Amino acid sequence: MIGHLILQNATHRPVRTAITVIAVAVEVALVIIVVGLTSGLLIDSAQRTEGVGADVMVRPPSSSMFIGFSGAPMPVSIGDKLGELPYVQAVAPVLVQFNSVKALEIVYGIEPSSFRAVSQGFTFYTGRDLQDPDDILVDDVYAKSRNAHVGETLQLFGHDFHVAGIVEHGKGARLFVLMSTLEDMSGVRGKASVFFVKCDRSDHAAAAMDEIKQLLPPYTIQPLKDYAEMFTSSSVPYLANFITVMIAIAVAIGFLVTFLSIYTTIIERTREIGVLKSLGASKAYIIQVVISEAALLCLGGFILGIGLSFLTKKIIVPIFFPSLPIHITAEWIIYSGAIAVAGGLLGAAYPAWLASRKDPVEALAYE
Repeated sequence: MIGHLILQNATHRPVRTAITVIAVAVEVALVIIVVGLTSGLLIDSAQRTEGVGADVMVRPPSSSMFIGFSGAPMPVSIGDKLGELPYVQAVAPVLVQFNSVKALEIVYGIEPSSFRAVSQGFTFYTGRDLQDPDDILVDDVYAKSRNAHVGETLQLFGHDFHVAGIVEHGKGARLFVLMSTLEDMSGVRGKASVFFVKCDRSDHAAAAMDEIKQLLPPYTIQPLKDYAEMFTSSSVPYLANFITVMIAIAVAIGFLVTFLSIYTTIIERTREIGVLKSLGASKAYIIQVVISEAALLCLGGFILGIGLSFLTKKIIVPIFFPSLPIHITAEWIIYSGAIAVAGGLLGAAYPAWLASRKDPVEALAYE
């Protein structure tokens, strides 16, 4: 009986019901995509840095974990001292620059020979390695997102670069230039932002780190295998606050849309409520009907929102924004559903209470 009544109420105004379901779906998708995008960017950055293939990373004292923002470069001569330590097979100094013009990009200034010794070199899809001062390598993800190809001119930091090759992604940055070129452009000579250290054996990494700590006591030394664990929303200033604000906006959307939909429904069905109460329906029964209808709308929106999220990840983003990774987890799917239901039921609470308070005689007389 009550199930049939709820279904009839939901289908009585199909357009309004569809709009409510879509609004809840947008709320769910907003939560999943925002959290998935921030998580995806962090995980992608960590995995690309780990993909360099080094065992140990050496960073300046008190530097940010996001080495592209580091303002404390180290002398390149440190690399020679690191290379003399036991268990160290190769050392690659890298000068990192952050480009925020038109996009957020990390650029690695490298010495091809030392970087190749640590990372086993690039896998080329087309083109050649860095040779000339104006050469630049781009990875396949960047090339796809910008429709870049070998031979074209790419402007970066106000300088015209020649795309020498397109390489497989996963070597730290998406853009690579000669370290000497980046030094000239940044006005920093003989400095590096980070050192990647390759050990003769991976199980010698701990011993190598101990040696490096004795040589460079104030510097930050860490194994690259633990680097991904540092990339969380809590490690990025204000990122957790941003996620909280976006979730609050999503809850507000669900609350307002559900409130408006259920409230107008109650106004339209005043006579029906009067009939139910005249037949003996209790206040609890009326509230149950209204809340159940709101829950049904939220459930439909939740299912549609999950579909919309995966549609965005699988189709929309790869076509229009191929360089943006989205990491969707079951945990946040559940959270988004809880958020949608909570916002919807909260929005339906007052209309349900209002419906239960209606006087049956006045309701039957309502025009």
